[in-house]
Amino acid sequence: MLEEKSISYEKLQVEQYVTELQDYWKDNQTVFKLDSVSFLYIWGSMLTWTTITALCLIIGVLSYSKLPTEIPVQWSNGVATSLVNKNWIFIYPVICIIIRYLLKSFIYAKLQMNNYYGEIITEYLTNYMCFIVLSIEIFSILFTFGVVKNIVMLLFVNTVVFIGLLVVGLTKMDLRGKGGL
Repeated sequence: MLEEKSISYEKLQVEQYVTELQDYWKDNQTVFKLDSVSFLYIWGSMLTWTTITALCLIIGVLSYSKLPTEIPVQWSNGVATSLVNKNWIFIYPVICIIIRYLLKSFIYAKLQMNNYYGEIITEYLTNYMCFIVLSIEIFSILFTFGVVKNIVMLLFVNTVVFIGLLVVGLTKMDLRGKGGL
């Protein structure tokens, strides 16, 4: 490979140089690359979960003093249908902790994802749910101040983007494992 005058990603065939491709990818998943497979590993990381949870807490702390005594937690047709004390703004990071440490193992077990990608899919879904929690927290604050009125489009876009990236990433991982990329 090094003897060639030009090296391109398209011509790179890792299988020629590595006997166990799956082990190679697993051992080198921390190498930063800007592709959808790497996105799966980055998005499914503990660092991403920590960042999302910290953002939930920081947003809560920064907005707390500006919030009214009651904030909306349920909406319908642009109207708040359920209000709670503004201290509940701090429930969002707690929900992320619950998702990570209680719900994650349930997801893995109930979906019976005991295949090679089961762990990364579970991590991805866990962080995705925490991202939804962060989105809801931000929406609640923006709704309180009259900036937005409908959460459906926000959640729909979140879902489409992250499911799309998951499918593309898993497809690329399969192709790499089979020598297709």
